Amino acid sequence: MTFFDSPHAALAELLGSDFDAVVTDAQMPGMDGLQLIRRLRQAEQTRDVPIIVLTGSSDRDLKRRALDLGATDLLNKPIVAEDLVARLRSVLRLKAYQDELKCQNDLLEQKVRERTRQLEASRLDIIWRLGKAAEFRDEDTGNHILRVGYFSRVIAETLGLNRDFADRLFLASPLHDIGKLGIPDSILLKPGKLTEDEWHIMRQHCEIGAAILQQHSNMGSVFQQWDSHEFSTTCESLENPILEMAASIALTHHEKWNGKGYPRGLAGEEIPLVGRIVAISDVYDALTSERPYKPAFSEEEVLANIQEGVGQHFDPEVAAAFDSSFEKIRAIRSEFLNKQDAEFLDTNLVGQV
Repeated sequence: MTFFDSPHAALAELLGSDFDAVVTDAQMPGMDGLQLIRRLRQAEQTRDVPIIVLTGSSDRDLKRRALDLGATDLLNKPIVAEDLVARLRSVLRLKAYQDELKCQNDLLEQKVRERTRQLEASRLDIIWRLGKAAEFRDEDTGNHILRVGYFSRVIAETLGLNRDFADRLFLASPLHDIGKLGIPDSILLKPGKLTEDEWHIMRQHCEIGAAILQQHSNMGSVFQQWDSHEFSTTCESLENPILEMAASIALTHHEKWNGKGYPRGLAGEEIPLVGRIVAISDVYDALTSERPYKPAFSEEEVLANIQEGVGQHFDPEVAAAFDSSFEKIRAIRSEFLNKQDAEFLDTNLVGQV
């Protein structure tokens, strides 16, 4: 038990140390009891400390104001020692219950955060593997999708878009070709030029991808019928902003600025920004990579091709961002030519949670 003859000295000590309860007079020189209560309740450290106010006044308004400010109890003078001890025991029991409840709440919040982190990590892992599933059918290297993700994020940052948007784009863009899962191998892996009919089928991968990723799946209502309360709770909101963005990218990354792309012939800003960003990222990586139907082009040839496409295939503003951030993009391509997918998954996808 600590005694002070000055409310200012008491306040300084209370704000710098841990106390279980405070007993204060209502009338004190320099700072009255109401002012002390107000200061204690404003400070995080003393916000929940029980405060007993001693008063010889019969002023009901003073008592009401003390309680409104956060006093725990009031005791009239003259003080009977046994009454004060009884009140202190009562408020200390209350404080112990509050401390126990706070500890339990902190543990619960920690468990919720950990569970949320696990669910988010699982969600991102599934997204990554969806992208890989499509690429395993179409690419000799497993790093095309992660390079496109990195290129797209760099371009978004160069355009001045916010961090959340850039990170979401980084995670969504690997799903841009998920629709190739619906394209027959005879067309997807054909080493020569596609016939007109084959090209028509190939172009359908955009709409197939969007259909896979869009949010209006019947799966959600099926999940809600499960008996598991925990499972139902996690499925209350199946909306996923990453998948929503990924569906837009899958549908529009082959649209062209001049309206001559596919599948819908969108032009200019009719094309979602994410589709415009991934379009140039995908073309750059595709042209600099070897494919079943072509060798890898030189960097000079690729950059010339992109420059020719500015204002035709590519959004001029996005192309300018690509150009100004090209050294970063080149470094990313070099770094991830041989990096293992597992290393990328461990250090990048889960790290976004």
